[in-house]
Amino acid sequence: MVLEAIPPAAIPYVQGLLQQHELQLKLTPKRHTKHGDYRKLPKGGHLITLNQEANPHRFLITLIHELAHYFAFSKFGYRIKPHGKEWKSTYKKLMLPLLHPTIFPPTVLQLLARHMKNPKASTDTDFDLVMALAATESNAATTYVFQLEEGAVFKIYNGKVFLKGKKRRKRFECVERDTKKIYLISPHAEVVPLEG
Repeated sequence: MVLEAIPPAAIPYVQGLLQQHELQLKLTPKRHTKHGDYRKLPKGGHLITLNQEANPHRFLITLIHELAHYFAFSKFGYRIKPHGKEWKSTYKKLMLPLLHPTIFPPTVLQLLARHMKNPKASTDTDFDLVMALAATESNAATTYVFQLEEGAVFKIYNGKVFLKGKKRRKRFECVERDTKKIYLISPHAEVVPLEG
């Protein structure tokens, strides 16, 4: 089931990684706060949960990200930082064989290779990579916060309604209409535009 969700050219490599280790993989409905998760289970097993994802490239990146947690903790112990130098070096090592045009489209491959020089805790912090991945999907009807004019009204996945404000360094300052609280919203957050 998991292998069916990644690009076909990546299957032999990922299958090899999974066969070497006893890992439980579980698909979950889409979570808006994370793409995947790794944890050691109380009885000694290991669980990776992954959002059901239509985009095979994003799914593969998330799977390798979570496998890197497992491998880093297994090798260096559980006292390391979750996204510290041990995880980064493991993630790079696991991803390197996948940086190939038979697996990723050229636009994604170039940005992913750049991202992997110093990977962050989430690919979502890399705006260009997120947008390149989104461009490989067939959903042209998606609207992102960065596409809206300042002052535009929009709704997010949980039904909250916001007024778009000015851009700070990377995120947009948006005011929730009901509570008047200010939130910093990612430029690539998927939204539904509303009439003022």
